Amino acid sequence: MKLKEIPKEELELMGYDDIAYIILQESGKKMKLVDIFQKVCDALELSQGVAQDQLLDFFELMSTNKKFTMLENGFWDLQSRHNVNIVIEDAFDEEDLVEDIVDDNTDEVSEEEDIFYEKEDDTEDVVDDELQDFMVIDEDEEQSM
Repeated sequence: MKLKEIPKEELELMGYDDIAYIILQESGKKMKLVDIFQKVCDALELSQGVAQDQLLDFFELMSTNKKFTMLENGFWDLQSRHNVNIVIEDAFDEEDLVEDIVDDNTDEVSEEEDIFYEKEDDTEDVVDDELQDFMVIDEDEEQSM
């Protein structure tokens, strides 16, 4: 369905991102964020002041919605029109493997690495000493003071 064919009452119930999706789908090309939002505001008949106040919220909405993708130079488009190229570089080095094997064969275990090492905890006594001068009172006692 085209944007012009949608009744205003139905547009008002739609989110900005839904309207932006229709706009980008109809245009068939990438657009600047400001232009997309201007078309959204025109469709909803929003004033220029409202458009300026909500532009940052619209940017956040577009950024978090996986239907859209931000392209170079501030252009936005539908994610479905763009392939995601994932490049996985093989950063594995044989020297790293040798170092890992050497490290695994060491019998020394430091206190930081030993998860079973129990360290004495003196903080409990300090906390008890600091709190001994405090009293707990309820609201009735507080009001009578």
